[in-house]
Amino acid sequence: MRRYSRVTGTGSYLPPRRLTNDDLARQLAEKGIETSDEWIVERTGIKARHFAAPEVCSSDLALQAARPALAAAGLDASQIDLIVVATSTPDMVFPSTACLLQHKLGAEGGAAFDVQAVCSGFVYALSVADAMI
Repeated sequence: MRRYSRVTGTGSYLPPRRLTNDDLARQLAEKGIETSDEWIVERTGIKARHFAAPEVCSSDLALQAARPALAAAGLDASQIDLIVVATSTPDMVFPSTACLLQHKLGAEGGAAFDVQAVCSGFVYALSVADAMI
């Protein structure tokens, strides 16, 4: 009998500093680079982006997203069997951001590792987690 995985809770977090395309265009213009909101939206669909403070690490951002995901799933961190973090901006080379998140959550049991696949990282991380069930 094949077991199927399912997503039982999701969470997200955006740092408070928001930079619109117009803001970005003004900053780039000061450096002699010309762009506009229209140009960026037409090519990327992006209207704004959020930036974390310099002292905030990827594991801090992941922690802020993990808490509502666990609450939505009705789970406690102690019930986590596996943490897979998809990131291109790890806190450091070693230990993995997933291990740091595991510690911050207090999720002592189970495995934790990172997947680095740039924009498609989430898809790969989800696929790996699904295969481990």
